[in-house]
Amino acid sequence: MPTATPESFTRSELEAYWMPFTANRQFKSKPRILAKASGMYYWTQDGRQILDAVAGLWCVNAGHGRKEIAQAVAAQLETMDYAPPFQMGHPPAFELANAVVKIAPAGLDHVFFTNSGSESVETALKIALAYQRVRGEATRTKLIGRERGYHGVGFGGISVGGISPNRKMWSATMIPGVDHLSHTHDLAKNAFSRGEPAHGANLAEELERLVTLHDASTIAAVIVEPIAGSTGVLIPPQGYLKRIREICDKHGIVLIFDEVITGFGRTGSAFAAQEFGVTPDIITAAKGLTNGCVPMGAVLVKKAIYEAFMQGPEGAIELFHGYTYSAHPTACAAGLATLAIYEREGLLTRAKTLARYWEDAAHSLQGFPHVIDIRNYGLILGLELESIPGKVGSRAFEVYSKCFERGLLTRQTGDILALSPPLIIERPQIDQIFTTLAEVLKGL
Repeated sequence: MPTATPESFTRSELEAYWMPFTANRQFKSKPRILAKASGMYYWTQDGRQILDAVAGLWCVNAGHGRKEIAQAVAAQLETMDYAPPFQMGHPPAFELANAVVKIAPAGLDHVFFTNSGSESVETALKIALAYQRVRGEATRTKLIGRERGYHGVGFGGISVGGISPNRKMWSATMIPGVDHLSHTHDLAKNAFSRGEPAHGANLAEELERLVTLHDASTIAAVIVEPIAGSTGVLIPPQGYLKRIREICDKHGIVLIFDEVITGFGRTGSAFAAQEFGVTPDIITAAKGLTNGCVPMGAVLVKKAIYEAFMQGPEGAIELFHGYTYSAHPTACAAGLATLAIYEREGLLTRAKTLARYWEDAAHSLQGFPHVIDIRNYGLILGLELESIPGKVGSRAFEVYSKCFERGLLTRQTGDILALSPPLIIERPQIDQIFTTLAEVLKGL
């Protein structure tokens, strides 16, 4: 049966779907509907080709339409569609856990499967709190996030998160005992940095201030994104993450890296922890784990954390937590096929081979109208524009809309454009991205 075109939907039919993180009224007055995807491209229903410069939503790292993944999922559905994850197991779950551990930072050798980045964060926070309790540190109940951090949309995630619009509606009902570090964005000192900014490692010392304020014996965990993505790509200053790790070690605080965005090759290493040479106690992951094909997330934990729970009677449940769809067979099949593609095609490190070309192309936009900062690392870009007074976000949305009209899909957050193309991108496609951006910026 043919799919309806955008024009064939009545406004009332569009209204049935309450779209997430979307200006629904604006969208439904002029819908942007994608109909097909393959490789580096989407197609609209009227046949226009759209170059995907954001890997769907930071997740389609191996490119669209990978038949190996579709075939693996189909085969799994025909073999076994579902298996209960409580007190039961199935082969793909254990195979995928071992495959993830194989590429993870050394020492992170246990994996708890979830269904999204948000669930991964909630799981990681609960594991950190429970870990402090089972090891005899039950007074450690406070969590520390960071301003401008994004950790999903669960109550735990928005509580440790630091993006104001995400928090405002639920500010009175967030979980208690949460504090925040300052963000690391310093335009005055670090604008147009290439890679890690030179200034800002000292901001990690604020964690010592919070330890003094709350007392180390009350703090369970610190959670940060190695590279803050959804807020508009904030690259960690040189030495910042290392200092956060040192302070956490000093005070017995669990360090969580939220790698939902940076995991699976985005920085040029399998995980940003490896790229920056800093190993946390827990890593949250999702997105690239299945190439965006089937919802799935994962929480990677150090052996010491896992072993702390493996006490008491052997028949007792050690952690009262999980999901109906944890390690869903079809998701595991997609994950295994995805990781096989990454390994076969060298995609976990491919960003390194293109990073300099990407960087030079990105910084060629310096000096264009209203461009006040360009931030990059691996195959990630944050392009910050000067806000129109009283209309924050409108300038970047205009660029986003005009790029789409010219066949380029970008991502807009506030007055920042965030780019993160599939890792299969080639140099001519990088040229197309920045040529299109240049044309649009010149017209502002």
